[in-house]
Amino acid sequence: MELAILLGWFGGYEIVIIGIVVLLFFGGKKLPAMMKDLGKGIKDVKKAADENDLTKDIKNIGNQINDINSTVKKVSNPREFLKKK
Repeated sequence: MELAILLGWFGGYEIVIIGIVVLLFFGGKKLPAMMKDLGKGIKDVKKAADENDLTKDIKNIGNQINDINSTVKKVSNPREFLKKK
């Protein structure tokens, strides 16, 4: 949301001027390497977000193990297990 507000402040001319200043400041030789590093950074952020899904999967597995454990405890007492069925 904040990024959308920030981009709303810049028009086409402002972005072109910023691009020219960056090109003059860093030069044409360093700019491709900087963009490559920027791409790697974005890739790393996406990878970290995918690893967060792994954490959710581990929590889901833990919940399933707890459910199985409670079912096993119910089965170990057959009278209670049969009463519910």
